[in-house]
Amino acid sequence: MSSPSSVAPRRGASDDAPNERDDSEPATRTDGGAVVDGTDEPAVATGRSASSWLTRVRRSSLLESLPFWGPPGLLVVFFVYGAIAWNFVISLTGWEGLGSPDYGSLSAEMYTRLLADPSFHAAFRNTLVLLVAFTALSLAVGLLVAILLDQQIRFENTVRTIYLLPMSLSFVVTAIFWSWMYNPRIGLVNELLRSLGLGGLTQAWLSDPQFTLAAIVFALMWQFSGYCMVVYLAGLRAIPDAQYEAARIDGASTIRLYWRVIVPQLRASTMSAAVVLVVFALKAFDFLFVLFGVNPGASADILSVMMYRVAFDRIQWAYGSAVAMVLFAMALGVIGPYLFVQYRRGEL
Repeated sequence: MSSPSSVAPRRGASDDAPNERDDSEPATRTDGGAVVDGTDEPAVATGRSASSWLTRVRRSSLLESLPFWGPPGLLVVFFVYGAIAWNFVISLTGWEGLGSPDYGSLSAEMYTRLLADPSFHAAFRNTLVLLVAFTALSLAVGLLVAILLDQQIRFENTVRTIYLLPMSLSFVVTAIFWSWMYNPRIGLVNELLRSLGLGGLTQAWLSDPQFTLAAIVFALMWQFSGYCMVVYLAGLRAIPDAQYEAARIDGASTIRLYWRVIVPQLRASTMSAAVVLVVFALKAFDFLFVLFGVNPGASADILSVMMYRVAFDRIQWAYGSAVAMVLFAMALGVIGPYLFVQYRRGEL
């Protein structure tokens, strides 16, 4: 008969090493939670974060809309910004339009030549005068007409339509129209002065260097002040009537009412209209070309006409590219701050 000790079960490895634990089971913390092995945690977290990031990218609206804005975006980058970059590179060469440009010897020679060119000085000065005078006068006249129309006058819609009509005309049509208006013999301007007994004021408006630029500014103002009127009229209609009534109760006159209360609230309208006017002034090549051709003279020459003249009439493409880059820098100097302000306001 065997003894109890002989039939007693043998103790296993777990009995021999009670402090060792199975790696397949998580250990138990004193607070009741499971202890996770820290060796695999960074890899798992990295895999999960990468997977979630890829999922967010695949489901993002930017990627989903890529087939719609991607192709036109590539076309704009290639044909607009790529062309600007290539034009800048051309301005650093001496290319005259024949053969291939020599990209191995780039220099700022064309820009140095610009600074010493009297015709560039005249064109640059006329461009600045045109920008400032045309923009300021168009804004002022458009604001005055908008204030008048805001008084609920009779036939407001008819007057507004007639005043805005010149905006629909092209520069070519406007140039032909005003070339007849400024005709020294049969033009309506001189005929009107003669009928008023002011024949001594008649001038050869487009051929006299003293009046050429002023005549150009007036013609362009006639065409674009209607646009300013529409922009300002929309801004005036957005101002609550309570502000008008409060100012009148405080005893403000009409002039003080608009100068102190109404006009300061039209800054956004003024900025928007001014940017559009500056862009059109920089693009006034059609108007000047129809009136004067490629040689308008020092009193009426602007950068866009000079660019065309030296690039296509004199076949100096590198020099014309340098003029084009100056014109682009002027446009960027106006559009850049405007876009920055719009971005700061959260309107972009």
